[in-house]
Amino acid sequence: MTLSIAFIGLGTMGSPMAANLVRKGFSVAVWNRTPGKAEDLKELGAAEAGSPAEAVRAADVVITMLSNDDVVRELYRGEGGILSAVRPGTALIDHSTISPALARELATAAAETGCGFLDCPVTGSKPAAVSGTLVFMAGGEAELLERVRPVLDAMGTKIVHLGPSGSGSVAKLGHNAIVAINNLALAEGLSIAVSGGLEPAKFLEVVRAGGAGSKAAELKSSKLLEGDYSVQFSLALMLKDLRLASSLSDGLNVPTPMLEAAKSLFQAGSAAGYDQEDLIAVAKLYEQWIGQPLGERPENG
Repeated sequence: MTLSIAFIGLGTMGSPMAANLVRKGFSVAVWNRTPGKAEDLKELGAAEAGSPAEAVRAADVVITMLSNDDVVRELYRGEGGILSAVRPGTALIDHSTISPALARELATAAAETGCGFLDCPVTGSKPAAVSGTLVFMAGGEAELLERVRPVLDAMGTKIVHLGPSGSGSVAKLGHNAIVAINNLALAEGLSIAVSGGLEPAKFLEVVRAGGAGSKAAELKSSKLLEGDYSVQFSLALMLKDLRLASSLSDGLNVPTPMLEAAKSLFQAGSAAGYDQEDLIAVAKLYEQWIGQPLGERPENG
């Protein structure tokens, strides 16, 4: 029997994820707060629901990919939300980056309705969402994870079960702290190189091949060279994640000086108006500080 899936949240990541589910033969109903984002999915064969409740009412699996804690809580627990309409036995999967506390809250609320809940954030950014090569970090019951594994396999290539509810969210916040720091390190190292007269493309070739190689260098080198800040993962969402990670580390009494420095720099990028650009737009701060673009060879003499 083909599983019926409700997919709520058709942003940068959600839309290509839902598209992969349709292409893999699942019956998919979609809903998004902002109208008009479902047209391409409807052409593929998805159905557009008129409300979250309508989307989830007949679903075997409900997937959400939303922007922040407030939106996620409202969509699940608000009037006319998911938990008010979902059938007992439905599997609920949230791919958003949220606080571990909210993940545990939703798992408890879901259990009260007879449903299972996984906090299951993703990594890989937009290119991996499009290609179906996302990595999933799951918190919740292992039995539930195995039940929905075919659904996750349609969107990604690796699934890691981290532990009970909230564990996926903890993993994602630690992970994104590293992502932010690595992207800043890439921009900072490139600033040194171009200020010293090096061709940025040649320097980044060394970075990717050497000990400083990273996923940041792999994904962002061409964007830095071309001044391309089209969104793979927005600066605003990264800043949101860093604030969540900072709050979590405070609660755990874990010193995180690099996280705090990264948060400050992304806050500066936000204040400069880069919120809706790719997270690597934070590199424009370095361009201002050194007085030249990072994607062009500085003129000597």
